[in-house]
Amino acid sequence: MQIWIILPLLVPLLTGVSALIRYRKIRRTFVMAGTFVNMMVSLFILFHLRNGGVFVSQMGGHPAPYGISIVVDTLSAILLAVTGIMAFAITLYSHGTIDANRERFAYYPLLAFLLMGINFSFLSGDLFTLYVAFEVMLMSSFVLLTLGGERPQLGGGMNYVTLNLISSTIFLIAAGLTYAVAGTLNLADLAQRLSGLPAPGITTLLAGLFLIAFGIKAAIFPLFFWLPESYHTPPIAITALFGGILTKVGIYSMWRILVMIFPQDLTYLQPLILTIAALTMITGVLGAIAQTEIRRLLSFHIVSQIGYLMMGMGLLTTVSLTGAVFFMVHVIFAKTVLFLISGITHKMQGSYELKQLGGFQKSHPLVAVLFLLAALSLAGVPPLPGFWAKLILIQAGLESQQYGIVAVALIVSILTLFSMTKIWHEVFWKTAKIETLIEKKSANRQVRWLMAPTVLLIAFIILLGIFAEPVYQISRQAALGILEPSAYVEGVLLLEENDQ
Repeated sequence: MQIWIILPLLVPLLTGVSALIRYRKIRRTFVMAGTFVNMMVSLFILFHLRNGGVFVSQMGGHPAPYGISIVVDTLSAILLAVTGIMAFAITLYSHGTIDANRERFAYYPLLAFLLMGINFSFLSGDLFTLYVAFEVMLMSSFVLLTLGGERPQLGGGMNYVTLNLISSTIFLIAAGLTYAVAGTLNLADLAQRLSGLPAPGITTLLAGLFLIAFGIKAAIFPLFFWLPESYHTPPIAITALFGGILTKVGIYSMWRILVMIFPQDLTYLQPLILTIAALTMITGVLGAIAQTEIRRLLSFHIVSQIGYLMMGMGLLTTVSLTGAVFFMVHVIFAKTVLFLISGITHKMQGSYELKQLGGFQKSHPLVAVLFLLAALSLAGVPPLPGFWAKLILIQAGLESQQYGIVAVALIVSILTLFSMTKIWHEVFWKTAKIETLIEKKSANRQVRWLMAPTVLLIAFIILLGIFAEPVYQISRQAALGILEPSAYVEGVLLLEENDQ
């Protein structure tokens, strides 16, 4: 299996290089083929790790903890698969929305390199390679965010890169201090050496630094303000990819490092984390309700949903982390679909302002149905997957007797439904203005192309709801993998003995 876990890095790299070709049709074909192969490889890895286990590859043949370890367990396999599906869908969507000028300035190579950075984050087995993966992501995403050079993009890009550079600096400081304390950067080795140290102490300081570094990337309260100021500025395909995946890399890193390496410190920090989770939910959803531009509204909802993922980590039980993994998978698909639909409405009526839109329920009933499914899932309406994920988190909160965070989660779900109803009324239910009813045939043809990836992602949302029990079991395996990392540690540190 060693070659298979390298392919999520190798395939996007080769795709990015091949996408530098001059001819547009060939370039698109290469990128489409590359993202499809990446998706199939990731699904194959998930199939083999659905019941637990760890696959490890030691780069250059150097054993851990001295060499670079590429590691995939159930959690990283889930996120690799979801990212692969997302990348393929966004590539399809880009063909109908990205203009020729952005394509000439390496849009598709940057998309492939960003995919490589995301995959690298999920596969990194030590803090240094995780830092490198973050920098690959930051460089690619910053250029994608500002590609086109429009004034709002440049302003949003500056906010984005400034805060993320601060995050990277704090991460690097925390990694250096960790090496000074433990003498290693390998995650498995750190889990073995630090898990027994008493808290509070130096490890609590390290846990706090990592929480701040990853919290900026995940857009938790009060470090989220850069996200709604930047995510609405680029073309909608880029916004959808960023909104679906990038903040989740920060959450994944929290789970992988804080839960696996600093569990005793996380217990000590539990009140702070639950408070951050509640404030992240509340500020995000209230910010969304106040917006009149659909991309900014959805951007604030990204922040709000991050609060549920923080809630799962803060409760720190098998049930809560199971719900958080389930919720992460669901929210990636649901949030991306909502952004893609906003792009379709913009293509047809030329605006993202809610007051300028309308009439889609009659003119495009399929678009209305797709929005309704994604919006209701985001709000947690049964039997869609958002309901099951939130139900698991609520159950975990009640079992832990954390009634405050449970109450916040329920109230925010109601407010999320309210904000989705606001979009439904303005975009789909009310009568369109006369001037917006004049639609070009070319726009209709492009919308048919944009519908394919949207329908694909909606299909996954429906499947998550239908097969909630198998998804729960896989999510539970992922949660156990970080709460009880013995298999991870043995797989990395005892690889040669296992091979024998």
